[in-house]
Amino acid sequence: MKSLTCGFNIMVACLAVALFSSCGYNVMQANDEAVMKAWADIESQLQRRADLIPNLVEVVKGYAKHEKETLTAVIEARAKATSVQLRPDMLTDPRAMAAFSRAQGELSAALGKLMVIVEKYPDLKANEHFRGLQHQLEGTENRISVARQRYNDAVATFNFSIRKFPYSITNSLLLKLEKKEYFKADEGSKAAPKVQF
Repeated sequence: MKSLTCGFNIMVACLAVALFSSCGYNVMQANDEAVMKAWADIESQLQRRADLIPNLVEVVKGYAKHEKETLTAVIEARAKATSVQLRPDMLTDPRAMAAFSRAQGELSAALGKLMVIVEKYPDLKANEHFRGLQHQLEGTENRISVARQRYNDAVATFNFSIRKFPYSITNSLLLKLEKKEYFKADEGSKAAPKVQF
Protein backbone atom coordinates (compact mmCIF):
# COMPACT_ATOMS: atom_id res chain seq x y z
CA MET A 1 0.00 0.00 0.00
CA LYS A 2 2.83 2.39 0.91
CA SER A 3 4.61 1.70 -2.36
CA LEU A 4 1.40 2.42 -4.29
CA THR A 5 0.93 5.74 -2.45
CA CYS A 6 4.60 6.62 -2.94
CA GLY A 7 4.37 5.79 -6.65
CA PHE A 8 1.21 7.88 -6.97
CA ASN A 9 2.90 10.86 -5.24
CA ILE A 10 5.91 10.60 -7.54
CA MET A 11 3.65 10.45 -10.57
CA VAL A 12 1.66 13.52 -9.41
CA ALA A 13 4.93 15.40 -8.73
CA CYS A 14 6.26 14.53 -12.20
CA LEU A 15 2.97 15.58 -13.79
CA ALA A 16 3.01 18.90 -11.86
CA VAL A 17 6.61 19.59 -12.96
CA ALA A 18 5.71 18.81 -16.57
CA LEU A 19 2.64 21.06 -16.47
CA PHE A 20 4.41 24.00 -14.84
CA SER A 21 7.45 23.75 -17.10
CA SER A 22 5.25 24.18 -20.19
CA CYS A 23 2.73 26.67 -18.79
CA GLY A 24 4.74 29.69 -19.99
CA TYR A 25 4.83 31.50 -16.66
CA ASN A 26 8.55 32.27 -16.90
CA VAL A 27 8.38 33.00 -20.63
CA MET A 28 5.65 35.59 -20.14
CA GLN A 29 7.59 37.16 -17.25
CA ALA A 30 10.70 37.36 -19.43
CA ASN A 31 8.71 38.88 -22.31
CA ASP A 32 7.18 41.46 -19.97
CA GLU A 33 10.67 42.40 -18.76
CA ALA A 34 11.86 42.69 -22.37
CA VAL A 35 9.06 45.19 -23.06
CA MET A 36 10.03 47.22 -19.97
CA LYS A 37 13.70 47.23 -21.01
CA ALA A 38 12.84 48.26 -24.56
CA TRP A 39 10.71 51.09 -23.19
CA ALA A 40 13.55 52.21 -20.92
CA ASP A 41 15.83 52.28 -23.99
CA ILE A 42 13.39 54.63 -25.75
CA GLU A 43 13.26 56.88 -22.70
CA SER A 44 17.05 56.94 -22.53
CA GLN A 45 17.35 58.07 -26.15
CA LEU A 46 14.60 60.67 -25.70
CA GLN A 47 16.48 62.04 -22.69
CA ARG A 48 19.66 62.21 -24.76
CA ARG A 49 17.81 64.24 -27.37
CA ALA A 50 16.29 66.52 -24.74
CA ASP A 51 19.75 67.12 -23.27
CA LEU A 52 21.28 68.00 -26.65
CA ILE A 53 18.59 70.44 -27.75
CA PRO A 54 19.50 73.32 -25.39
CA ASN A 55 23.10 73.18 -26.63
CA LEU A 56 21.99 73.15 -30.25
CA VAL A 57 19.61 76.05 -29.67
CA GLU A 58 22.31 78.14 -27.97
CA VAL A 59 24.72 77.66 -30.86
CA VAL A 60 22.05 78.54 -33.41
CA LYS A 61 20.98 81.58 -31.36
CA GLY A 62 24.43 83.04 -31.73
CA TYR A 63 24.22 82.92 -35.51
CA ALA A 64 20.53 83.36 -36.25
CA LYS A 65 19.12 85.87 -33.80
CA HIS A 66 16.33 86.85 -36.18
CA GLU A 67 15.02 83.24 -36.27
CA LYS A 68 13.69 83.64 -32.75
CA GLU A 69 10.26 82.20 -33.60
CA THR A 70 11.68 78.84 -34.71
CA LEU A 71 14.03 78.66 -31.75
CA THR A 72 11.14 79.41 -29.39
CA ALA A 73 9.07 76.67 -31.06
CA VAL A 74 11.90 74.16 -30.53
CA ILE A 75 12.26 75.13 -26.88
CA GLU A 76 8.50 74.90 -26.30
CA ALA A 77 8.25 71.55 -28.10
CA ARG A 78 11.11 70.20 -25.99
CA ALA A 79 9.38 71.37 -22.81
CA LYS A 80 6.10 69.76 -23.88
CA ALA A 81 7.80 66.51 -24.93
CA THR A 82 9.62 66.21 -21.61
CA SER A 83 6.48 67.07 -19.62
CA VAL A 84 4.41 64.25 -21.12
CA GLN A 85 5.46 61.28 -19.02
CA LEU A 86 4.58 57.70 -19.85
CA ARG A 87 5.34 55.30 -17.02
CA PRO A 88 5.77 51.58 -17.79
CA ASP A 89 2.43 50.81 -16.11
CA MET A 90 0.76 53.07 -18.72
CA LEU A 91 2.00 51.05 -21.71
CA THR A 92 -1.41 49.35 -21.91
CA ASP A 93 -3.28 52.69 -22.26
CA PRO A 94 -3.75 53.66 -25.95
CA ARG A 95 -4.65 57.30 -25.11
CA ALA A 96 -1.56 57.84 -22.97
CA MET A 97 0.62 56.28 -25.66
CA ALA A 98 -0.96 58.50 -28.34
CA ALA A 99 -0.40 61.66 -26.25
CA PHE A 100 3.23 60.72 -25.67
CA SER A 101 3.75 59.97 -29.36
CA ARG A 102 2.10 63.26 -30.36
CA ALA A 103 4.38 65.29 -28.06
CA GLN A 104 7.47 63.55 -29.42
CA GLY A 105 6.25 64.11 -32.99
CA GLU A 106 5.87 67.84 -32.37
CA LEU A 107 9.46 67.99 -31.12
CA SER A 108 10.70 66.12 -34.20
CA ALA A 109 8.80 68.56 -36.45
CA ALA A 110 10.29 71.57 -34.66
CA LEU A 111 13.78 70.13 -34.98
CA GLY A 112 13.19 69.50 -38.68
CA LYS A 113 12.23 73.15 -39.16
CA LEU A 114 15.36 74.21 -37.28
CA MET A 115 17.52 72.09 -39.60
CA VAL A 116 15.92 73.78 -42.64
CA ILE A 117 16.84 77.18 -41.20
CA VAL A 118 20.40 75.97 -40.77
CA GLU A 119 20.61 75.40 -44.51
CA LYS A 120 20.08 79.13 -45.01
CA TYR A 121 23.14 80.06 -42.96
CA PRO A 122 26.42 78.77 -44.42
CA ASP A 123 28.41 80.28 -41.54
CA LEU A 124 26.40 78.29 -39.05
CA LYS A 125 26.89 75.05 -40.98
CA ALA A 126 30.61 75.71 -41.04
CA ASN A 127 30.72 76.22 -37.28
CA GLU A 128 32.53 73.26 -35.74
CA HIS A 129 30.40 73.20 -32.59
CA PHE A 130 27.17 73.26 -34.51
CA ARG A 131 28.26 70.48 -36.84
CA GLY A 132 29.18 68.32 -33.86
CA LEU A 133 25.82 68.94 -32.20
CA GLN A 134 23.99 68.33 -35.46
CA HIS A 135 25.72 64.96 -35.89
CA GLN A 136 24.91 64.06 -32.30
CA LEU A 137 21.27 64.98 -32.83
CA GLU A 138 21.03 63.06 -36.09
CA GLY A 139 22.60 60.03 -34.43
CA THR A 140 20.17 60.34 -31.53
CA GLU A 141 17.19 60.50 -33.89
CA ASN A 142 18.44 57.28 -35.52
CA ARG A 143 18.86 55.65 -32.11
CA ILE A 144 15.33 56.67 -31.15
CA SER A 145 14.01 55.10 -34.35
CA VAL A 146 15.88 51.85 -33.66
CA ALA A 147 14.74 51.85 -30.01
CA ARG A 148 11.11 52.28 -31.12
CA GLN A 149 11.44 49.37 -33.55
CA ARG A 150 12.95 47.17 -30.84
CA TYR A 151 10.19 48.18 -28.43
CA ASN A 152 7.53 47.23 -30.98
CA ASP A 153 9.28 43.89 -31.56
CA ALA A 154 9.28 43.23 -27.80
CA VAL A 155 5.59 44.19 -27.59
CA ALA A 156 4.73 41.83 -30.47
CA THR A 157 6.51 38.94 -28.73
CA PHE A 158 4.87 39.76 -25.39
CA ASN A 159 1.37 40.22 -26.81
CA PHE A 160 1.60 36.92 -28.66
CA SER A 161 2.89 35.09 -25.58
CA ILE A 162 -0.09 36.10 -23.44
CA ARG A 163 -2.52 34.92 -26.15
CA LYS A 164 -0.69 31.69 -27.11
CA PHE A 165 -2.04 28.37 -25.79
CA PRO A 166 -1.33 27.12 -23.08
CA TYR A 167 0.28 30.39 -21.93
CA SER A 168 -3.08 32.17 -22.22
CA ILE A 169 -4.49 29.87 -19.54
CA THR A 170 -1.58 30.58 -17.21
CA ASN A 171 -1.97 34.28 -17.84
CA SER A 172 -5.72 34.30 -17.18
CA LEU A 173 -5.34 32.24 -13.99
CA LEU A 174 -2.10 33.56 -12.49
CA LEU A 175 -0.54 36.62 -14.09
CA LYS A 176 -3.42 38.57 -15.62
CA LEU A 177 -1.00 40.55 -17.82
CA GLU A 178 -2.59 43.00 -20.26
CA LYS A 179 -1.74 43.61 -23.89
CA LYS A 180 0.86 46.38 -24.35
CA GLU A 181 0.42 49.24 -26.80
CA TYR A 182 2.70 49.67 -29.80
CA PHE A 183 4.61 52.88 -30.39
CA LYS A 184 2.79 54.37 -33.37
CA ALA A 185 3.69 57.27 -35.61
CA ASP A 186 1.92 60.55 -34.98
CA GLU A 187 -0.88 61.26 -37.48
CA GLY A 188 0.95 64.32 -38.80
CA SER A 189 4.10 62.35 -39.52
CA LYS A 190 2.47 60.46 -42.39
CA ALA A 191 2.56 63.52 -44.63
CA ALA A 192 5.90 64.46 -46.18
CA PRO A 193 7.23 67.75 -44.79
CA LYS A 194 7.27 70.70 -47.21
CA VAL A 195 10.53 72.60 -47.40
CA GLN A 196 10.38 76.13 -48.80
CA PHE A 197 13.28 78.53 -49.31
